[in-house]
Amino acid sequence: MVTASTEVTPRGITSRPNLVSVGTIIWLSSELMFFAALFAMYYTIRSVDKGLGQPWPQAHLDLRLATINTIVLLLSSVTCQMGVFAVERHQIRRGGRIWNVPGWGLREWYVLTFFMGLYFDLGQGWEWLSLIHDQHVTVASSNYGSVFYLTEGFHGLHVAGGLVAFLFLLGRTFAAKRFTLEQQTSAIVVSYYWHFVDVVWIGLFTTIYLIH
Repeated sequence: MVTASTEVTPRGITSRPNLVSVGTIIWLSSELMFFAALFAMYYTIRSVDKGLGQPWPQAHLDLRLATINTIVLLLSSVTCQMGVFAVERHQIRRGGRIWNVPGWGLREWYVLTFFMGLYFDLGQGWEWLSLIHDQHVTVASSNYGSVFYLTEGFHGLHVAGGLVAFLFLLGRTFAAKRFTLEQQTSAIVVSYYWHFVDVVWIGLFTTIYLIH
């Protein structure tokens, strides 16, 4: 007799959750707690400064640039998921010419996602340079500067980590002689991480740029 929580394959072999996927989800849960602490720090400092009569935010943020960066990052989640769909149908490379987008495989979708993520990090760096040189907002300049760069900085590092993961995964697809289940699993767990980074940024964008 098979219980409701057990899935049996046609050959009678019990299928279990992929341990790599489960481990990734657990790790991302710990990362969620880390960012929750950063949000708590931001709101605590914000309430203290506003309680002392200090303006918040203590900088003129480029909402237009941040909005464009946000749109690009969110669209990168779409392209990343398209790559997952491609690898689920065992398509690593494109079928046809490069402009035949429906025929793209994992490589094409993940290369596009990589460049979109790179654009986001570079855009964030551009905003930082503007704040430092034009408004003299640094980590040490004020409480606001500290929490601003810490929250955005840690997120930017996570985006950079995702870019490294994309490069590593793409390199493995070129090195491998044939498609394997391991490649599929790697592509899926990288997508988990990338979607997580995007969701965290939605919270950061709302907190830093929209809520005053």
